Amino acid sequence: MLRFRISGIRKSYDGIEVLSGCTVDFAGPGVYALTGPNGCGKSTFLRICAMLEPPDAGEVVYSDDRGALPPSIRLMRRVTLVLPKVGLFNASVLRNAAYGLHLRGIKGREADDRAGHALELAGLARKRNQNALTLSSGEAQRLGIARALVIEPEVLFLDEPTASVDERNTALIEEIIQSLRREGKTIIVITTHDRHQAERLADISIVMKVGEITAQG
Repeated sequence: MLRFRISGIRKSYDGIEVLSGCTVDFAGPGVYALTGPNGCGKSTFLRICAMLEPPDAGEVVYSDDRGALPPSIRLMRRVTLVLPKVGLFNASVLRNAAYGLHLRGIKGREADDRAGHALELAGLARKRNQNALTLSSGEAQRLGIARALVIEPEVLFLDEPTASVDERNTALIEEIIQSLRREGKTIIVITTHDRHQAERLADISIVMKVGEITAQG
């Protein structure tokens, strides 16, 4: 089972420090909610954790039961990040959901079946043949999560998953997260500035202020 630890992470842009020596353990499945005001470094923290951006100092170490794992494409494919605004293709909802599988050489019936299951989890099964560009913003966000789930990630990063989403879609997205939590197979790391949402979802809360982790537990 995959897990990871970040140690002493620092990051600056144009001489301005965004992260200041952050250290956190993500030791097993569950929901980890990273809270803090806008601009405090949450999104940068997620990109570094997801291995999409290197830190200036410190390290991100992924490991399994056999020990530490070297950075590689194979490792990155066990991890995925969903951004607040999902980019969709001018194709059906089903084709969009299956995109990550096609990149991995999985096509045909297997891809359709797996994508269909992910759409069921996201509450979008009835829209599988609809053009994805016609979805509402909340539906598009759920499709982005379905596209992530279809590859069965061991670590799922959700950056402000309910930002600019109405109450109904917020509730549906939170139910997706709770469903994954109940399965107990995935490390789910979400960022949110909504303290109440963090309380509803999190097994472990992590508080960030001005680039520093100020509390966790």
